[in-house]
Amino acid sequence: MFKILRREQIVPNMHLLEVGASFVAKKALPGQFVIVMTDEKSERIPLTISDWNQERGTITIVFMEVGTSTKKLANMKSGDYLYALLGPLGMPSEIENFGTVLCVGGCYGIGNIYPMARALKEKGNRVISMIEGRSKFLIYWEDRIKKVSDELMAVTRDGTTKYQGHVPEILRKMISDGKKIDRVVAIGCTFMMMIASETTRESGIKTIVALNPVMVDGTGMCGACRVSVGGSTRFACVDGPDFDGHQVDWEELFFRRAAYINEELDSLQKYECDVYP
Repeated sequence: MFKILRREQIVPNMHLLEVGASFVAKKALPGQFVIVMTDEKSERIPLTISDWNQERGTITIVFMEVGTSTKKLANMKSGDYLYALLGPLGMPSEIENFGTVLCVGGCYGIGNIYPMARALKEKGNRVISMIEGRSKFLIYWEDRIKKVSDELMAVTRDGTTKYQGHVPEILRKMISDGKKIDRVVAIGCTFMMMIASETTRESGIKTIVALNPVMVDGTGMCGACRVSVGGSTRFACVDGPDFDGHQVDWEELFFRRAAYINEELDSLQKYECDVYP
C-alpha cells in the first residue's frame, strides 16, 4: 500500500499526486513510468513519473482525468493509499549533449516534460521548452520548467499568452526562421506528438515522442502496448515509451488506442451512476 501524501487539482481536469514510494524514487530516471492501481479490482494505469525526491522517498505524478480509472484516482485524497504501485518501468530517455533541444509538452505532457528538460539542461544542452494549452488557465508548472530551460514558450490557442496557435505552427516558423534546433522531444496527446513529428520530418530534425498506447502489465508480458516503429513491432512498455516519431506508424497507433472506446464510455457511465446516483 502506497500513501498519497498530496493530491491536488493543478488546473481543470489535471491532477497531481505525490506518493510515498522510496524504492521508485531511488531508481527513477527521466522518461520512466509507474503502473498504479487504486484498488484491487481497478485497471492498471501507466503514468509517467514527473518528479521524484530521493531524500523524502516520494514521486510526483501528473495525470489527466479522462475515464473511470483516472476519475477514481482523482477522487482519492491526501492520506489515502494506492492498492499497488509498480516501477520504475520503461527505458529511460536518452540524455546526451545534443546541442539545442526543443522540449514540447501538452496537457499531462507539461508535467512529464519537466524531468526531461532538467536532465537535458544538466547535460549541457541549450533547452527551449514549449508548453501548450487551449488557454492560459490550463498552463501549469511555468515557473518550474522555466528554471530548467534557457527559453520558455507558453503557447495557447486563444492568444492569452505571448505565443498564439498550435505547437506545429510555432515549430514550423522556428524552422523556417532558421532557429537552431538539433532535437525535438514531444510528450502529450497522440495527435500533438504526431503533428510535431510531421512538422520536423522534412527538415530531418530528430524527434522523439513518448508513446501512450493501451497498456496492461507494463513488463512486456501481455503485448497490449505493441506499436509499429520503422516497420518492426515494438512494445512501448519495455522498448519505449520513447521512439523516433518519424518512424512510428501513427495510423495504427490511433486505431489501437480507440479499440475499447465504447467499453470505456460504458464503464465511465456505470461508475458515475454508482458514485452520483
